[in-house]
Amino acid sequence: MPEGLEAEIYRRAIEPVVGRDIVAIEVDDHQAMAVELGRVLPGRRIVGARRRGKHVLVDLDDDHVLGLHFGMTGRLIVDGAAAIDRLEYASGRDDPAWNRLVVTLADGEVVRVNDPRRWAVFTLDPDLSRLGPDFLTLTIDVVRDRLAGRRAALKAILLDQSVIAGFGNMCVDEVLWQAGVSPLTPAGSLDDELLGRLVEAAGEHLPAMLERGGSHTGTIDPEVRASVPPCPRDGAAMRRDTVGGRTTIWCPVHQVG
Repeated sequence: MPEGLEAEIYRRAIEPVVGRDIVAIEVDDHQAMAVELGRVLPGRRIVGARRRGKHVLVDLDDDHVLGLHFGMTGRLIVDGAAAIDRLEYASGRDDPAWNRLVVTLADGEVVRVNDPRRWAVFTLDPDLSRLGPDFLTLTIDVVRDRLAGRRAALKAILLDQSVIAGFGNMCVDEVLWQAGVSPLTPAGSLDDELLGRLVEAAGEHLPAMLERGGSHTGTIDPEVRASVPPCPRDGAAMRRDTVGGRTTIWCPVHQVG
């Protein structure tokens, strides 16, 4: 956390301040671009808010772009209201000492990134050319092309942001469980049936999770991840494995491939 769904929630939270002017900015001095951001942002107007994968992109009136990547524990707070109350693996406390970016707008409204672990990263004009297509825009043709020739486990490939941008650990497990596709399947070996199931599951369940509040709202939710109960679909014993270096919860009975 945050995954691409949380980034989309943050993008939506920024939309109401589009059209506002930035009058002051405070940036954690641990940020590599702190000085440059402090020099460029004051006096600029916010003219748009976009998302690419896990990155939120704030467009400014001088054609600069403020890039926000929230790491595992960064939360966006707009005028005192948190876009997400509590991240699954982070504190829900809003400690001012954890403010890593504070943007004050002309009307007095404040946009903050609060991050206890300093994993959030703020950049000016980020280069996102290495990112793959966004995970909320997938088609069978796109996925087939992105997976072609790849021998690594499907889950590991889906977590690679250069292949498909936006997937995180919980979203991948949810989509694969819903699609009935094994996370261990060599990525390039999926036939059209499995590709279709994968794309259909992503297209149906990711938007539903987004509207419910994010990556933690799927069937393979944090409680299931912690307890690994019998599979909610077929009652079989679920497994907790490590795939691509990440904890993976899946059902070896109905997830095939």
